[in-house]
Amino acid sequence: MKKKGALVSYRPDIKVVDCTVRDGGLVNNFLFTDEFVKDLYNTNIKSGIDYMEFGYKASREQFDVDKFGKWKFCNDDDIIDIVGDNDTDLKISVMADVGRTDFRNDIVDKANSPIDMIRVATYINTIPAALEIVEYCNKKGYETSINIMAVSKSNDMDLDDSLELIGKSCVDDIYIVDSYGSLYPEQMRRLAEKYLDCGEKYNKTIGIHAHNNQQLAFANTIETLTMGVSYLDSTVSSLGRGAGNCPTELLLGFLKNPKYDIVPILSFIEKHIVKLREEGLIWGYDIPYLLTGRLNQHPRDAIQFTHDKRIDYKNFYRFLYDKEI
Repeated sequence: MKKKGALVSYRPDIKVVDCTVRDGGLVNNFLFTDEFVKDLYNTNIKSGIDYMEFGYKASREQFDVDKFGKWKFCNDDDIIDIVGDNDTDLKISVMADVGRTDFRNDIVDKANSPIDMIRVATYINTIPAALEIVEYCNKKGYETSINIMAVSKSNDMDLDDSLELIGKSCVDDIYIVDSYGSLYPEQMRRLAEKYLDCGEKYNKTIGIHAHNNQQLAFANTIETLTMGVSYLDSTVSSLGRGAGNCPTELLLGFLKNPKYDIVPILSFIEKHIVKLREEGLIWGYDIPYLLTGRLNQHPRDAIQFTHDKRIDYKNFYRFLYDKEI
């Protein structure tokens, strides 16, 4: 497949999706201050970001509202408190996890909501349930995406069948998701070709959501970008679960569209991200996440290892390796 664009050009189809609150919320249980979220919203507008993902539409029946911040549930009124009428070019998105959302009760008509896009996160084995949510949201007037998680664990036959099923649906965007941060640029290139073939066949846009376990989130994002992937997820200072994601400041520094501006992001980092680190919030590349990424495993063990302040990396590696045998 021929690469699209060059280092000195830009493609107008590129959209940057800020996932700082949603993926970053997995680090602090979504306990961000309103000032943090409001400042990020204004920063995204100034930086030319195309979408801001506020968090999840999670079920209040399944999750204790007293243990999480408001962005675990993304009540429309809470979003309105931040964005008002959102008379800007920035679009608002939220994520709905299959099996963890009461979408029929919590997602209202688009005409009555500040949200523009519903992104549905699913595994291969729950694609039919994901399509049910997509069809519901499409009828309500929303843009939709399906984010196929843990694709590094899927076999080609299952993935091909899933893409064919999704391609025939009403979904707008299909996302490659490197949930474990285990994939290398060459592998991402092959996946991008597969997804883009589906997108071309069924007129779908393709996106990328990368994790930074092996410090490849940025490399994998721009590799798929050159192949033709259009929707690029990122977080400020890589703030996100475990090893974090593709850093927004790196991505904006790479993209050549003059509408993107890195300076407001740098100001936000000075004001808010430095403070989060000083307060003890931990995320980003580290040896435990490298090891789970290298072995293509969920980062939950690395998260616990880090939480316990362990440094016996060799023992941890042996533990992870034994799980593979």
